[in-house]
Amino acid sequence: MCWFTLQIPTLARPKLGLKFLSRYRCLPGSALAGYKNQELVSLLSRILSAISFDIKEVGLFAQGLGYEPVDYYPGLLRNMVLSLVSELRENHLNGFNTQRRMAPERVMSLSRICIPLVTLPEFEPLVEALLIYHGHEPQEILWPKFLEAVNEAFLGKKISLSTSAVVCLWLRHLPSLEKAILRLFEKLLSREGNCLREIECFIEESLLPRAACHPAVFRVVDEMFRCALLETDGAPEVAAALQVFTRCFVEALEEDEQPKFALKTYFPYAPPALAAALLQRPRGAPEEHWRQLLEHGSQLLRQLMEDQTQRSLGGPLESWFLFTHFGGWADMAAEHLLRSEAEPAEAVLWLLAFYHSPCDGSRQRAQTTVEVKAALGRLQQLSRSTTLSARDLQAAAGLGGAAEPRPAACPALLRCLLLNFLLWAPAGRTVAREAVALVARTEETAHEIISFLDRTLYRWDQLCIEAPGSRKLARELLQELCVQV
Repeated sequence: MCWFTLQIPTLARPKLGLKFLSRYRCLPGSALAGYKNQELVSLLSRILSAISFDIKEVGLFAQGLGYEPVDYYPGLLRNMVLSLVSELRENHLNGFNTQRRMAPERVMSLSRICIPLVTLPEFEPLVEALLIYHGHEPQEILWPKFLEAVNEAFLGKKISLSTSAVVCLWLRHLPSLEKAILRLFEKLLSREGNCLREIECFIEESLLPRAACHPAVFRVVDEMFRCALLETDGAPEVAAALQVFTRCFVEALEEDEQPKFALKTYFPYAPPALAAALLQRPRGAPEEHWRQLLEHGSQLLRQLMEDQTQRSLGGPLESWFLFTHFGGWADMAAEHLLRSEAEPAEAVLWLLAFYHSPCDGSRQRAQTTVEVKAALGRLQQLSRSTTLSARDLQAAAGLGGAAEPRPAACPALLRCLLLNFLLWAPAGRTVAREAVALVARTEETAHEIISFLDRTLYRWDQLCIEAPGSRKLARELLQELCVQV
């Protein structure tokens, strides 16, 4: 056993010998090899002071044997770190065996000493062992500044930690978790034109989806997304980031080997049946299966929104926020209505009207469904027309012209239907560029269309939807619009 171990009482000083020193020689390629003796002495003194050892005693003994500090300081420091890691792990496994547990004061002192050392590669095992270590004290035993320093080093990519260590860090220190989420928001929103693939890379890199497998972390992330949506009045960029985060979280949840938590712990205000329905992601499912899923999900969501007890917990906005996590269902619903030749299902129409205008009352929502149903009928008639112009499509969709003298109740939804028509109807593809140019007259509308095309391509990839012609046109329109905006 290594002489340096916290299981040895501080008054019992083991005898040091030549064999001990041979184990502590500096290994080639170590990051510590570049340190000056003064710096190494400082590092050693910091750690040894936490356990009542004196660096001078070690130095005098080694010099008496003819060894210079450069021979043993780096190796000594490295092995001290390994010994501390072993000690922390053993204490963690000992549980309530108080005779063999490390004193909380020692753990706190050690974490405090490590604050300036967290970015050194040799100290990463010790930092991780401290984060994972759990005592049985009611208060946190790690020094707060240590947790802040580790979080800052992790966010700055100056230290590499396992996912379990990062989760422990964020569970121990809420400000660190909040800072990690805010750093992600800044990264996502500071750059314009981020496609969903890039957003997915940023989110995965943050480790937040994997950490969110713990319900406590998920609830904090979820609440911060809720605040961001409210403060930005439901900005599409924030909604898209929430949807990508949710997809990454669901994948991490499926891969997680830890015991599963009930869905209620993640979505406390959602009936389990609704949460389970929204979590479904059937790949390559036929149209009929999608129709059944959409109608079933719509009915459950409507029951939740109209539930009197739910109204006291947030009402329509709470239901909308839940559904926004899985906004791909709304895009799928609009696509289904354009591709289906059957009569539009009222449940699917209600779902789209609710998603695009959650604060509308029942009368306004009914008016929106009437307009959408009428627009669908006109578009289906035009799909059989041999001569088609972009202005005919614009009028048929209820976005202007003689057919619609009044402003549309929900123009964003009608534009979504028109864009799906351009992608899926053979007649629509012939005038797609002209129609998009006609609709995207403002910068805001152009960004909306870019977002729609990006979401559509991303969703098709996730669900393995084969649509070569539609996919090619969507890519071309997206590229052309990105250059223009």
